[in-house]
Amino acid sequence: MGYKPERTCILCRGKFEKSQLLRIVKNGECFSKDTTHKKDGRGAYLCCKCKNSEDLIKKRVLDRAFRMRVPDEIYDLLKGE
Repeated sequence: MGYKPERTCILCRGKFEKSQLLRIVKNGECFSKDTTHKKDGRGAYLCCKCKNSEDLIKKRVLDRAFRMRVPDEIYDLLKGE
């Protein structure tokens, strides 16, 4: 039994293994999904049930996580998954 890193979902605040979460990365002014969990930049994690939640857009949790206004296209990208 090895160490399994845990991260917190930025919406529901639940703790999950890193591999169970979707990571959104901000590198400079560019936002992207990180499927490898190894990209450079500031990351924010979302669990599977929260990435399609209406509260994600209503509460603008990515704006808080990255401390800046996140473009609506990023929210649309997450909602479309």
